[in-house]
Amino acid sequence: MNNTQNMIPGGQRPDYSDEINLVDLVATFIRRRRVFYAVFIAVTLAGLAYALWMPDEYEYTSLIQIAQKDSEGFVQSPETTIATLESRWLPEVQTLYREKHGKKLPFDVAFNNPESTGLIRFNSHAAKEEGKAVGAAHSALISSAKDHQDVLIKSERQSLKRQIESLESAIKTLQGEKDAGGAIASAIERRSKLEGKLEGLKGVEVLVTGHQSAEKVAPKRSLIVVLSILLGSMMGVFVAFMSEFAATVREQLATESAD
Repeated sequence: MNNTQNMIPGGQRPDYSDEINLVDLVATFIRRRRVFYAVFIAVTLAGLAYALWMPDEYEYTSLIQIAQKDSEGFVQSPETTIATLESRWLPEVQTLYREKHGKKLPFDVAFNNPESTGLIRFNSHAAKEEGKAVGAAHSALISSAKDHQDVLIKSERQSLKRQIESLESAIKTLQGEKDAGGAIASAIERRSKLEGKLEGLKGVEVLVTGHQSAEKVAPKRSLIVVLSILLGSMMGVFVAFMSEFAATVREQLATESAD
């Protein structure tokens, strides 16, 4: 039944000359193998050269503990501090570097906050010769964060002192009145809590500045070479078949011109 379906009127079989078969593909590849070899070797050597040329990069880390109101709260949340670092202080550092060196900052600075902590980590990947620049950038960012939070700490301290002074004044006034024992006790308790908050205020603590990792983090030379081999293979096959296609088109045009 299948043979009957494949037949056309007149007993002739259908023409499959336009179909691509595996033999033709292999034959084409063999004819254009030199093109494949040339592209494959060129791309692979380019990838190898790139892998060898790229300088080793290391991770540079800085770590700070942001200012605290007490053991459970901060004068400014880590998320707000990071947002300010990214949108205000980092662009300022980048602008100053460009003005001084005539080029953009050659590395990025990323910030993150370990969960449930008041720590902020600064991370950069850079070559060893850029270590001083990384340290300077991190130090400038830390200084900006510290100065800002010192102002917040100062404001919080002044506010607590005013509240304590107000309570002390109220206690003195109540001491001269009858049946004021409960009110005095409550005021003393509130004053004690405020004094505890005042003592619990802590400014920014710099834990690490520009610490270089012991092992390099980039480039992944073996991965680059493997990817260049794969890319060279794909590009080699593509260019080989495209060159065969171009040659066929030229032959067709030459035949039509001759006719």
